[in-house]
Amino acid sequence: MAGNARNPHVVRRRRNLWAGVLALVGLILLVVGLTAADGVAAWVEVVVAAVLLLTSYLVQAAARRQTAYRREDRR
Repeated sequence: MAGNARNPHVVRRRRNLWAGVLALVGLILLVVGLTAADGVAAWVEVVVAAVLLLTSYLVQAAARRQTAYRREDRR
């Protein structure tokens, strides 16, 4: 494989790692927003957490789709 070509396994692993980091940060913000924060800060944290969790899901879905639907000759 050429040095500048992307390895699909490395790309998928990197995307899943970022998705995990986003999900972890989102869950932490959600817990803090629902338990410790008060007022507007709580709502902002909960909204940011929801956006991070949704982004994490979309990154994971993109990684799965790229792996599942690639052409047969490239497997």
